[in-house]
Amino acid sequence: MYTDPEHRPIDGGGSSRVKQLELTDLDIDQQLLGLPGLSLVVFTSVGCASCRWARQQLPGWPLPVDRVCWVDAGHNGGAVERYQIFHLPALFVVCEGQLLGQLQTRLTPPDLVDAIEQALTRPPEELP
Repeated sequence: MYTDPEHRPIDGGGSSRVKQLELTDLDIDQQLLGLPGLSLVVFTSVGCASCRWARQQLPGWPLPVDRVCWVDAGHNGGAVERYQIFHLPALFVVCEGQLLGQLQTRLTPPDLVDAIEQALTRPPEELP
């Protein structure tokens, strides 16, 4: 089971529809390379109101992903630099260890589902 920065469980608890993982600079590469299926990687920060809202809402949405992977941008500067994060929240799709790109969309269930489905049509890239 994984925990958020306050050590609350976040793996499948409550009304979550998808599994959740908390990734850090220490394990982001290993985890994303080894995880099967489709991952939505979301960079957030505790000081970002949109990030807090996304963290509260996304897990309950019927998303076509196997898991949501959260990365705290404030504590994981290496990942922020590699993924070239300039605004938060920042969302990426990773499938079977390959990057399908960053999502540029409104945070509504239909828009996010459409963006994920569009990402699946892109040619995969190596993780940064």
